[in-house]
Parts: sequence; structure tokens; C-alpha cells
Amino acid sequence: MEKIRKGDDVIVIAGKDKGKRGVVLRRSGAEHVVVEGVNRVKKHVKPNPVKGVVSGIVDKEMPLHVSNVSLYNPATKKADRVGFKTLEDGVKVRFFKSNGEVLGS
Repeated sequence: MEKIRKGDDVIVIAGKDKGKRGVVLRRSGAEHVVVEGVNRVKKHVKPNPVKGVVSGIVDKEMPLHVSNVSLYNPATKKADRVGFKTLEDGVKVRFFKSNGEVLGS
């Protein structure tokens, strides 16, 4: 079970985009995530008439290592660590370490 999942609101804690917030678009492998609007690069694209791709320069988000992002806690308005615990009914959930609040999903 991953601490950071698709759809989570995260904040970048290290690197050139430190301090930026965004939503996790997808996991890229076991240790990388792609965050909306963060770590954008310009990529030169060749035309491909079979796929209908035109040539040019496109902006795209590149993956970040999960150690460089942290979940954003709306209660404290800061980055927060995440832990796991099992509820009384046997469901394993994630919770914020600072205030013990259980995450929605």
C-alpha cells in the first residue's frame, strides 16, 4: 500500500519546484509520481502522420521521486507525514501523523 496515491494533493519539498502544490496524475513505477503543473519540461516532438501527431515543442510533466513530495494537510496548511493504522472493523487506512486525521480514501 503506497503512502502517496493517484488523486492526492501533494506539495513538493525538494528540488527546483520546491513549495509548489498539485494533484498526483499517475504513479510512474514504484518510486515516481507525476504531479500536475510541477516539473514541466519542453519536449521537441517529431511529426507522426500515422498517429496524427504534429511536430513542435510541447510542455509536459515529468516524474518526481516520491521522496521529494509530501502529502498536503489542509488542516495545518503544511506538508505532513503519513502513517497506516487498522480500524476496529479491520480496514487499513492512512492518517496524518501531526493530528491523527484519517485520509478520505
